[in-house]
Amino acid sequence: MTTERISPLDLDALLQDAAVAHGHLCAGQVLGVRMAMHACHLLGVEEPRGKDRKRLVTFVEIDRCATDAIGVVTGCRLGKRALKFVDWGKMAATFIDLQRDAGEDVYGGVRIAARESSRDLARERFPEMTDKNQQQMRAYRELSDDDLFTVEQVEVTLPPNEFPGFKSGRVACAVCGEGINYEREVVVDGRVLCHGCAAPESRYYRVVS
Repeated sequence: MTTERISPLDLDALLQDAAVAHGHLCAGQVLGVRMAMHACHLLGVEEPRGKDRKRLVTFVEIDRCATDAIGVVTGCRLGKRALKFVDWGKMAATFIDLQRDAGEDVYGGVRIAARESSRDLARERFPEMTDKNQQQMRAYRELSDDDLFTVEQVEVTLPPNEFPGFKSGRVACAVCGEGINYEREVVVDGRVLCHGCAAPESRYYRVVS
């Protein structure tokens, strides 16, 4: 595990990249950048967008600003299947290092969550700042990792069909005829179905025409 910390200059550059990717810079972006930087430090991932770009798979637990920032730092993208979304509504993410193979499709990593107390610390540290976003942005840049985050050592089961770059066959749903990738089909009474046709009542959409 590396003992080198990412320098303030690197933080500034990553925040600029995050602002470009997200469209603006906000407190959530700063928190997401710091969270991903901390994860890379703990895992010894020195160049997540360079030579280490195939090491990480990241599970994010909220669809807010921090998620875009985490993608910028780690290089993990939904389209690359290296970014996984778990809709828990938490400012937290789990960073899995594919080099930490524990066997039987289990890999080690860290889960990092933002402390609720960080907002209070921001108010205490910069009471003169009346703009809450600016207050938190400055605090999240300057507070220590321990002040900002809790960290858990974790393991995650990640079967081969969840890996980035996994090549799968493609099958057609027996009802709607749409193609199904990545072994997401289900078999009901001997027929291959997509999830929408296997359980229409659970679809996230409703057909109106």
